[in-house]
Amino acid sequence: MTTHQRIRPFNTKETYPEQNLDNDLSQVVVARGTMVFLRGQVAQDLNTRESLHPGDAGAQTAKTMANISMLLEEAGSEMGQICRIVVYLIDIRDREEVYQEMGKWLKGVYPCSTGIVVSALARPEWLVEVEATAVIPD
Repeated sequence: MTTHQRIRPFNTKETYPEQNLDNDLSQVVVARGTMVFLRGQVAQDLNTRESLHPGDAGAQTAKTMANISMLLEEAGSEMGQICRIVVYLIDIRDREEVYQEMGKWLKGVYPCSTGIVVSALARPEWLVEVEATAVIPD
């Protein structure tokens, strides 16, 4: 018996059919009912898996943060309960635009934040990915 709640589980062979992968993952894991770990989110429709806003880092960030907000609500949490975020960018020149949009969603939250520039994300059209860790309030 597991103490973790897994929200929106999926297998990578369905999410990335063009890649030879077969991994069981979840969008969110609620550990022991209090901590929420979100998988890195991107500008993707979570129902259709369609990538959105190619070439627009700001719009991708807005969709990414909307996904985070929706998933936290599904887990019984909210944006104000985020403790930590990790931001992955493929182009440092997008940093200001990405962080300005992200800041709208995190105003007054003050999470710990780490920003990392990487050479690529899982799909070439993705410019930014954000992962979050939050808690479920008492």
